[in-house]
Amino acid sequence: MASNLKELTARRFGIELALADTGALEPFLARVLARRTHRRYTDMPVSEQQIDLLLAVALSASAKSDFQQVSVIKLKDAARRQRIAQHFPAMPWIGSSPAFLVFCGDARRLERVGAMRGHAIVNGTLEGFFNAAVDAALVMQTFILAAEGVGLGCCPISVLRNQMPTVAEVLRLPDGVFPVAGLCLGHPAAEGFVSMRLPPAITVHTDVYDDSRLEAEIDAYDKRRHARHAIGRDQQRNPAKFGHAEFYGWSEDKARQAAEPEGALFAEHVRRHGFTFR
Repeated sequence: MASNLKELTARRFGIELALADTGALEPFLARVLARRTHRRYTDMPVSEQQIDLLLAVALSASAKSDFQQVSVIKLKDAARRQRIAQHFPAMPWIGSSPAFLVFCGDARRLERVGAMRGHAIVNGTLEGFFNAAVDAALVMQTFILAAEGVGLGCCPISVLRNQMPTVAEVLRLPDGVFPVAGLCLGHPAAEGFVSMRLPPAITVHTDVYDDSRLEAEIDAYDKRRHARHAIGRDQQRNPAKFGHAEFYGWSEDKARQAAEPEGALFAEHVRRHGFTFR
């Protein structure tokens, strides 16, 4: 793996960043910059001991007000896992990866702790949902970094939320507990790929929010990303509705995806199971 800052940032952002290049990077920083998405795994199992160690590391992540509103479900039962995987035939790694975990926001636990101590707590507010979701996301990302640090590969699966009736039943989720994402885990069978990110010129602001150069920066990013990983004409989203674009970059792809929003079942589920968002 490369440890040169210029090479690593060029792979990640498609451009050279104006960063102080001191030569070799600290290994952890280099590994994060070089991280890849993995969807293909060998048949080698991941031991229960290793998963539990990685979870211990992940659960060391920051938590809002020390509320620790996260629960992780290790989905080991093959039949239960297959009931979820069958909804996503285009993502066979959900059912075939050596291990699969579901990271959940858990607003239920705090209410139960309040009841134990005689203090009434209503945690189904927008604040309660937000805090639990962020806690779960922090733990999942820490798990990913820890797993990659020991040579494993991961692929987050947020599409689980599109099948809430099945997911909630299979995992027996009570009110106040909701999936943030699933996570495939295993030993990579291929190199994986580096997903090019938006440049800091778009995502990093100084003192005040400023997106005055968004259009120009997005156009340039589209061209860089297209040059590396062009999206084929046959991969354009819903041409029956949107037509075929002569140039189909990241922004066109994501605009089409967001124009047909997902998650209606998830929103309905959480409103019916513990959250008022008031």
